[in-house]
Amino acid sequence: MFDIAKARAHVSPVPLAFVASLVLSLIAVAGTVTVGKDAAHYLDVARQALDHGPAVAFQLFNWPWFPLLLAATHAFLGVPLELAAYLWCALLMAGTCALMVAISQRLVVGSGYWACLVVLSIPACNHLRYDIIREFGFWFFCTLALWLALDWLERGGWRRAIAVQAAIAAAALFRLEAVFLFAALTLCLLPEYRVRRTWLKLLQINALPLLGLLAVLVLLVTGQEFAQPRVLHFLSLLDPRNFVARFELLVGDFAHAALQKNAADEARLIILFGLPLTLLSKFLMLCGPLALPLLYRGSWPAFGDYWRKLRPLAWAWFLYFAILMLFFIQERFVNPRYVSFLNLLAVPLLSIALLRFAGHFPRLGRLLVALALLVMLHNVISFAAKKTHYLEAGAWISQHTAPSDPIYYEDSRLAYYAGRGYPFMPVTRAQAMSGENSPTYRYFVIVAKPDDPAVRLWLAQQKKRILGQFANRKGDAVLVVGD
Repeated sequence: MFDIAKARAHVSPVPLAFVASLVLSLIAVAGTVTVGKDAAHYLDVARQALDHGPAVAFQLFNWPWFPLLLAATHAFLGVPLELAAYLWCALLMAGTCALMVAISQRLVVGSGYWACLVVLSIPACNHLRYDIIREFGFWFFCTLALWLALDWLERGGWRRAIAVQAAIAAAALFRLEAVFLFAALTLCLLPEYRVRRTWLKLLQINALPLLGLLAVLVLLVTGQEFAQPRVLHFLSLLDPRNFVARFELLVGDFAHAALQKNAADEARLIILFGLPLTLLSKFLMLCGPLALPLLYRGSWPAFGDYWRKLRPLAWAWFLYFAILMLFFIQERFVNPRYVSFLNLLAVPLLSIALLRFAGHFPRLGRLLVALALLVMLHNVISFAAKKTHYLEAGAWISQHTAPSDPIYYEDSRLAYYAGRGYPFMPVTRAQAMSGENSPTYRYFVIVAKPDDPAVRLWLAQQKKRILGQFANRKGDAVLVVGD
């Protein structure tokens, strides 16, 4: 049998996962020159919270706990905001990897090094290491909650239950949907509902949600309104009436756009069966080559072991899949970043499947390990052209325009790098450049090549000219257009 542990016999898997994760994050961040759109927004909210007080953060973003964490880090430690964000993301990701390896070792003794390989190479989570996103906190505290929950399910106790709930609450401060873990843990207990001790455990693990519900009832009874936009939006997604209405609208639009009239009745079946398959395909794709051991019949008993020994993770996987389905139907999109949590929950399953596959096929196992290591590097090393033109355009805007000038930014990061915050653009580029809206703006900062025929035609019609153009080595360009 191919034994990956022999190569790392002097380092235990959990600290190895933590330290290796930090190294991978360092490599990923070292290759970046610009932050993502969400990151620029969070950093701008944090900066404005520092300048104008925490209350302004809630005016700019309806769930600003991560930006407030960055602002507090800067205020108390003096760490620059962007550096603080990268440090927090790297530490939270490293903690997630270490905890997931610890959970995997509960499934099968001796699987720690395999879990280390899986959690550090799986594309779902690792290809995001360069970014500043709330998912890192969501992943860490959800994983921490599940790790604590496994101990609580075995030993019980109010103290352990409170620790689990505190971890879920912390995860919800990053992404509100973390509250679904309360339902996952409740479902773990339902098979034993006849036992009196189970009812005590149900009370223990749901104490915080019950207190929250009581607080909302008190607000309603006293005539006060509960108006947290993020919470209300989340509740609206769970409202069966909204779900049915959005589903019927999706069915109608799909039938009209893609099906013949006599096949329109099949639209519901296509969506009901097609969307789950789409999510599953995304899940498998984000596993990369580590999805291959799941095809080996000898690995299939791992599913039973996963269900019996790590039931909180299994229930969390099914419930989160259902949440993604709800979101998919109501919002009509789902991106890999959202799906990634499914892959993280499956790390113990993938680890034991890989262990069994490599034990039965040693040569193929070595090949798969080599592929995983290559994917690990590919996740954090990119040879793609950097967005250096964003930095150059931002510097030009800062020097040649005034903060009071009305400017349309196709990508608000261009404003961020000009030192103008992260403005919300209420219209699309096409709408902004239309005859009706064009006079509203003095400058247009757009992502387009200067020889674009549509841009040239618009310049001639509006009697405008290119004041500045900036390109990276790939030829991607940013144009600053004005009179």
